[in-house]
Amino acid sequence: MGLYLALGIAAVLFGIGLYGVLSQTNLVMIMMGIELILGAAMLNLVAFWRFLHPDSYAIQMFVLVVMTVMALEAAVGFAIATQRFRSKGSVESEETSDLKG
Repeated sequence: MGLYLALGIAAVLFGIGLYGVLSQTNLVMIMMGIELILGAAMLNLVAFWRFLHPDSYAIQMFVLVVMTVMALEAAVGFAIATQRFRSKGSVESEETSDLKG
């Protein structure tokens, strides 16, 4: 897979994720958009690493750290959304003004 193909796929993923974050009001859909944006950034990172340093494996640890952050972000976000749904019956972002603190 060439560099331009990987960058093109990452740009499409980033665009879809950005559209999802900016256009949705549901917290779960916003988190899915953020996951797509992080996935696109990770794909860019791996593509440039493979293009610039094909024999080095140092970036793999950083990719694992980014994947861990993605999993933690999803777990915390879904926990907040689940608690919000249990208490208020909705996970719409317009109705979350009571989460101040």
